[in-house]
Amino acid sequence: MSDDYLTVIPTDPYWQPSTDAGDRAAAALARMLPDDEARRGLQAQWHDSVEVVYCGANLRTIFCPHCGAECVSGWWGEAVSERYDEGFRTLMTRVPCCEIETSLNDLVYDWPMGFARFRIEVLYPDRAWLTDEELAELADTLGHPLRQILIHI
Repeated sequence: MSDDYLTVIPTDPYWQPSTDAGDRAAAALARMLPDDEARRGLQAQWHDSVEVVYCGANLRTIFCPHCGAECVSGWWGEAVSERYDEGFRTLMTRVPCCEIETSLNDLVYDWPMGFARFRIEVLYPDRAWLTDEELAELADTLGHPLRQILIHI
């Protein structure tokens, strides 16, 4: 059996909201879900260090944000492993295509992914992407811009 998650994370991987702000944003997201069954799978999570928020089987390709070249998955996996081994103190890396230094968080992921110390996640949300207006409302409630990720594991 597979699992589907709707996840929102701050655009800054190192940023975390206060508990009150995170709880308010989780409550706002709960109101955007279609029913109580979907709301049961919602939780806000704070982490001590940055974590990869991987979209699972939805990932198709990763592109360089500078030259647009496709990044080979082996390179990406190695770069993430190196940063993980360092405790994600930095996400900066040099892309092999054009040798420009960039953040792993700024690569162009098809489907979206990211890195975060905070997330609001809904298991079996019974809906697809948040609209731009809904995402903006959550960002205003949280006090920080957000990125959304649909995870399929």
